[in-house]
Order: sequence, then C-alpha cells, then structure tokens
Amino acid sequence: MVVLDTIWPADSIEFCPHESASDIFVCGTYRLEHSPADTQVHTDDNKVDFEPTARKQSQVRRGKCLVLQVTEDRGVSQIQEISLPAVLDQKWCHTSRTASSVLGIADSEGNVTLHEWHKEESVSCATSDVLCLSLDWSTRRYPTNNHGSLVVSLSNGSLCVLNPDSTGHLTIVNRWHAHDYEPWIAAWNYWDTSIVYSGGDDLTMKGWDVRQNFIQPIFTNKRFNAGVTTIQSHPHIEYLIAVGSYDNSPLVPLVQGDVGGGAWRVKWHPSPSRKEDLLVASMHDGFKVARAHNGEHATWEVVKRFDDHKSLAYGADWSFAPPGVDGKTLIGSCSFYDHMLHLWSG
Repeated sequence: MVVLDTIWPADSIEFCPHESASDIFVCGTYRLEHSPADTQVHTDDNKVDFEPTARKQSQVRRGKCLVLQVTEDRGVSQIQEISLPAVLDQKWCHTSRTASSVLGIADSEGNVTLHEWHKEESVSCATSDVLCLSLDWSTRRYPTNNHGSLVVSLSNGSLCVLNPDSTGHLTIVNRWHAHDYEPWIAAWNYWDTSIVYSGGDDLTMKGWDVRQNFIQPIFTNKRFNAGVTTIQSHPHIEYLIAVGSYDNSPLVPLVQGDVGGGAWRVKWHPSPSRKEDLLVASMHDGFKVARAHNGEHATWEVVKRFDDHKSLAYGADWSFAPPGVDGKTLIGSCSFYDHMLHLWSG
C-alpha cells in the first residue's frame, strides 16, 4: 500500500483510461487561504469549504493538479504539478486508441481547463465568483477520436453543455438554470448522450434532454432526504444509475444501501467482469467497495472497507490497468483535511 502527503487538502482522484497511459492518474487539491484580517467563517462539515456563500473578497481558493505515475512495484512518482484555482472535479475524456489523452478540470473560478501533454486550453463557463462544481464527458461508452461533449455544473444553480466546434475547440452551446441551490453533480447518460442528469442541494435529481428547451426537466426525483452529491451512469448495464447523497445512501433503481457517512463520489468498476462492484467515497466513514446484485431479488453488500484515511473521504477511482496477480484492481483514494493519498487494492 502507498501513502502520499498531497500537502494541500485533496478532493479528487482520476485514473487515465487510455490504454497507453493506464499507469497515469491525477489528484486535485483545494486550499482556502485567508488574509490575516479575516474573521472566522463557519462552514458545514459536510460541505467543507466548497460552500460558495462562505466566500469573502479576502479569501482565495487555490489548487493544484498533481500528475502521478504508478511504478512497476506499485509505488508512486510525481511527474508534473499544475497550479490552478482550487480543483473541484476532474475527468479524463475516453478517446480512441489513436487519440491523445485529454483531462478536463473544473475549478473554483468558473473555468474548465483541458490538458494534453504539452498543451492546455481554457474555457470560461461563468464569472470568476462562480465555482465549477463538477464535470463529465459524454464518451465513456463510445470513445471518439476527438473531444466529446462536456457537461458542467455551476455553483449559481446552472448547468452548461460544451461541444467541440469545427476546429476541435470546446464552446458552450447550452446554459440553463437547473437547481435552486448548488448542483453538486452533473453526469451524462453514457448510453444516450442526449440525456444529462443533475443533482443538488435542493434534494432533487433531475433529467434533461439537451435536444429540447430547458424550461423544465424530463423528470424530477424528490425521494432524497439530503443534497444529491454524486451520479454515475453504468458503463456496462443500460438503465442502471448509481446516485449518492449526504444521507449515506448510494441509490440505484433496484436497491438502496447505507454507506455510513454520506456518499461524495460513486464509481462503477471499469471492467464488465465486475459490473456489480461500486466504489464509494463515504465522506465521514472512509472508502468502500460495495456489490449491488441485480435481479428479481436485488441485494446490496459492502465487500471491502478502507479506513486508513483520518479525514473527509472525497476522491476515489479504480485503475483501468489489468488487475494484479491477486486478481484485485488498484484503487486510489484521497482525503481532505489530512491531505493524504492512498493506493490500495479491491
């Protein structure tokens, strides 16, 4: 097992899905700096410093994207450090074997930056006082030779969709007000990329058809008792979605499971052979691998826990590399206040 101090509070981990770079992963950090004249600012322990209403002019959100490589002995070496406004979410675009790896980063000053080796592009999605809270690429199920579409959620309650133009650069094609409070998450339906899902602090999950106007969603799910924080369409099972909220329960249409401290991120296993396995960052209760058995009698069980983190469990991802000799998949996880990164297997 590998342990790394990220120096600044860490909130996201993403492994590169590209076959030629499956040993590469990134860790995003988020540091809120106060001037000496600042008075104390109250923040909810669940939301840490992501709460935009806590911001004053004398506070600055800074971040870094740490680009890391898994060594042959499953150690870690850092190969690059990118300075940015605070990083709230990151996603690799799933591209074809002949295309380059592209990383999208959502930051605290309304920007999405796209990173390839020796190349960077920035797209402003909002003014600098608005946070980009999450982003997702449309190409998970159907990789392409170029950029796919990107959906971004913003702290002012809006969502926006970006498409590549004729030159390959991403431009905003739609922006609309989606939630009355922060939409913590936006995600594509990987099987039907005309559909976008969103979830927010208004205790709702919504679906949107990007081919229609955005006066109203195509559905609204109000069955949550707390803010919706994470959504992921299943890459191998159509019509199956994992949804998590502050009230401890990742939710799929057939089964509900309690994961302890609230679910900040959920990730389906990338391999079809383990399509029932779900990685959960459980905020106040560590990290877990859960198994959702579908069928006539759907069941839910936690098959592995990882409790070595001593702070809020925020970032987690499966490696896309082949499993180890023990048949287990490499997992990366990171936590906030203790700014720690761990590699483990599950």
